Formats: sequence, structure tokens, C-alpha cells
Amino acid sequence: MEIKPLFDRVVLLPEESEKETKGGILLPTASQEKSQIAKVVAVGKGGELDGKKIEMQVKEGDRVLYSKYAGTEITFGEKKYVVVRQTDILAVVK
Repeated sequence: MEIKPLFDRVVLLPEESEKETKGGILLPTASQEKSQIAKVVAVGKGGELDGKKIEMQVKEGDRVLYSKYAGTEITFGEKKYVVVRQTDILAVVK
């Protein structure tokens, strides 16, 4: 079974947040910030908005930076994914 997004949606696998500071202090789970960098797992085919064709700018395997409160979190198998619109992706990280 796999996830296949529709239209301009993208499925992301967020990277794990840091569990300790650079100085070596362990952070409790409650104070760890959610990572905004993720790997693109699946990409929709695009679509139309107000009669204009939407072309997808990202591809599977890209690392991206996405908006902090964007998307819908889902659990599929044992992994947690985020499904976002392409417009919620801010940059490709190299």
C-alpha cells in the first residue's frame, strides 16, 4: 500500500527534531520543536487554479523546508507523514 497525493499536494516525511542542544543538554519531549525540514515522499500531478495550470516544482527525494503550521499530519504504517499543498513548501534544501 502507498500514499498517492492528488492535484498539487505533496507527502512529506519530517526529519526528527533535535533531542539535545549543541552543548549536550537533553531536551524533554515537550520542549522539542517540530522539525520544518522534510523529505518529499510523493508528489501529485498538479492541477488547475483559476484556469492556470499548476506545475509541480518539487520531486520525490528532495529535502524541503515547509511552513510551521502547514498541512495535515497522518500516520501510515509506523511512520508519521505530513500532507501539504505545494504552496506551503518554502524552499528546497541542498
